[in-house]
Amino acid sequence: QVQLVESGGGLVQAGGSLRLSCAASGRISSYAMGWFRQAPGKEREFVAAITRSGGSTYSADSVKGRFTISRDNAKNTVYLQMNSLKPEDTAVYYCAAAITYSSASYYLNRRDYRYWGQGTQVTVSS
Repeated sequence: QVQLVESGGGLVQAGGSLRLSCAASGRISSYAMGWFRQAPGKEREFVAAITRSGGSTYSADSVKGRFTISRDNAKNTVYLQMNSLKPEDTAVYYCAAAITYSSASYYLNRRDYRYWGQGTQVTVSS
């Protein structure tokens, strides 16, 4: 079992940047990792995912070219670098871990993720 704690959220103006961090209580090298977000009144949606080794990533079309997911397995931490932020990026952002035996897999469906953090609020003002 792994516990996940997100940090780095806050209030930023449109066009600005934030870097979210997700620190795990245990080793994350066995998990594919992902970021999701949930805006008020909306479903939780996929943002970005990364394989166990970090060799492959995938991002939602809405953030492609602006957000970058990365990981440091030595520090048991996953990151989400968010640039060119827009008001529509406002949401609670969640980090999640998916158990996988494949080093080449990442997951887009939230049902594939076993462990979740408590979330961090990101607010982008216009």
